[in-house]
Amino acid sequence: MPDDAALAATLPLTPCIGICRLDDHGYCIGCRRTDVEIGRWLVMSDSERQHIMHEILPARHRQAQGIAAVMNTLQNALLPLSAPPTGPAWNHADMTALLGYPERQPAAVLVGLREGVQPHLVLTLRTDHLQAHAGQVAFPGGRSDPGDADAVATALRESEEEIGLDRALVTPLGYLDCFETISGYRITPVVARIAAEAPLRPAPDEVAEVFEVPLAFFLDRANLRRYTMEFRGERRPMVEFVHGRHRIWGATAAMLCNLLQRMGHL
Repeated sequence: MPDDAALAATLPLTPCIGICRLDDHGYCIGCRRTDVEIGRWLVMSDSERQHIMHEILPARHRQAQGIAAVMNTLQNALLPLSAPPTGPAWNHADMTALLGYPERQPAAVLVGLREGVQPHLVLTLRTDHLQAHAGQVAFPGGRSDPGDADAVATALRESEEEIGLDRALVTPLGYLDCFETISGYRITPVVARIAAEAPLRPAPDEVAEVFEVPLAFFLDRANLRRYTMEFRGERRPMVEFVHGRHRIWGATAAMLCNLLQRMGHL
C-alpha cells in the first residue's frame, strides 16, 4: 500500500484545503475557483491547473480585495442611518437664486448597489409620457408620503412601486447629502446594497427600463463630462455620464458626483 507521500505525489495540485464552499457569486470562499473549475479539476492538464493557480486565482483575489476596499471607502463616506442629513441641501444657494424661498417638498431616492463580483448601480429610464423628467435616467424614488416614517421608508416604498424591488432584499447603508431640484423637491439619497438575486420589474406606467452600471464606471474620472447649459438666461455648469446608449445627467448625475466627492474620487 503506498505511503502518504507517494499518494500525494499522484494527486493533482489543488489550491484549496478541504471542501470548497461557494459564495453568493459562485466562487469558492477559500480558493476563488468557480464551480466549473472545481468540477473539472481532476481532468484538467497540469498546465491548465498551473495557469489557473498562478495567474487567474491571484487576479481574482486582487479583484475581491479591491472591491472590498472600495465598498469600505463608500461606507465610510456616507452619513450614518442614525444621523440623516438636516439643514439646507448642498445646492440650496443655487436653487434659491433660481426659485426663491418656497418650501421644498421632501422626497427620497434609492442609490442601490447590486451585490456581485462587481457592484452595479441600479438606474431607471423614465417613460416618455410622464409630465416631469420624461425620458430621463433616474434613481428609483419619489415624493414622501405622510405615512412614510423617514427617507428610507420613502425610498423603499417607491422602489417597490417603480421597479418591483422587494425591500427584504435591500440593506440600507447610509445617506448622501440632500439635493434640491428645479421642480421644487428636497431629495434625500439613500444608499443601499441590493441582493444579487433580487428580481427587478419596471412598472410600465412610470419606468421604461431598469438597467445597471458598474460602480467602477463612475469611479473612473475619465467618464465624467462637464459642460455648460443656458437656463433662464444664465450659463450654468453641468455634469453628465454617458454609458452605452444612456445619458445620465441632471439631478441624478449631480447626486452621483456628491457620492464621488464624499468618497474622495473628485
